[in-house]
Order: sequence, then structure tokens, then C-alpha cells
Amino acid sequence: LVGKILAKQLGFQHLDSDLEIVKLTNKSINQIFEEKDEKYFRGVEKKVLLSLIEKENVIISLGGGSIVEKLIRVKLKKKSITVFLETSLKVLEKRLKKSFKRPLLKNVDIERKIKELDFDRRKYYLQADIIIQNIDTPSNICKNFIKEFFKFHEKTNSNKN
Repeated sequence: LVGKILAKQLGFQHLDSDLEIVKLTNKSINQIFEEKDEKYFRGVEKKVLLSLIEKENVIISLGGGSIVEKLIRVKLKKKSITVFLETSLKVLEKRLKKSFKRPLLKNVDIERKIKELDFDRRKYYLQADIIIQNIDTPSNICKNFIKEFFKFHEKTNSNKN
């Protein structure tokens, strides 16, 4: 939701990597996991993201596991400004408990799985150019992002001089 709102405010296109994967494969993420496996999904995800990263004036919402792929991290750092919307594990658990769209959370102890995924991924999330606490309304988070973006822009431009 934050990505969509921000894209609209900035006049950018919003792209969701999972939706782009669904369009490309004509299968839901769950179907891909069921018919193939996570490794196959990550390969498709990598292909899609490497293409999306090349676009300009877009906001891309990434799937949570995409950042584990080194080439994606390298391309994101080189071609874009990365943002991590940090959310507490308790809030994530509450949000995801009723979701049926997350194949990695099917038939598992959700609390334990979220902690495991966070442990594996957090080191990459924390490398984002901008980190924003995801504890407010989407419109306030967007306002906060704009403020943080200008701080980031000033910092990176002053480093070039």
C-alpha cells in the first residue's frame, strides 16, 4: 500500500514483483511453489526483478526473500534507492497469520518461521539506503519517506563534493 501511494504522489509507476511474476507465469505464487518449488520461484523472481530494476521512475515492491539473492542486492544498490519498512515481528505475525498467499508460511509454526526468515534476511534489509519504522498510517509513512529521501539525497550529494 505504501509503495502504491508513494508512486501516485510522485507520478511514478508502481510495480509489485510478485504480481509481475504472476503475470509472467500465469500462475499464483502458491501454484508456483506447489507445482515447482522455492528454487524455481527464486529463479523466476530473479529474472523479473533484474528486468524491473532497469526501469526508471518506478517504485518496486519486493517480495521479502528477493533480497537474499546477491545479484539483486548489487543491482538495487547500483541502480536505485532502497527502502526498508521495518515492522516488528509481532505485527508481522499478526498480519500474516490469516494470509494464504505466503507459501513459506503454510503448515508451519508462523511465529517460529517469521523469526527464522527475519534472522536470515535482516542483515540485508538493514543495508537499505533508507530505513523507516512501519508503525504509522500509510500516508504518514509516505510523508516520512519524503523527509528521509531528502536527507539521504543531501548526504549522498555532499559526499560527492
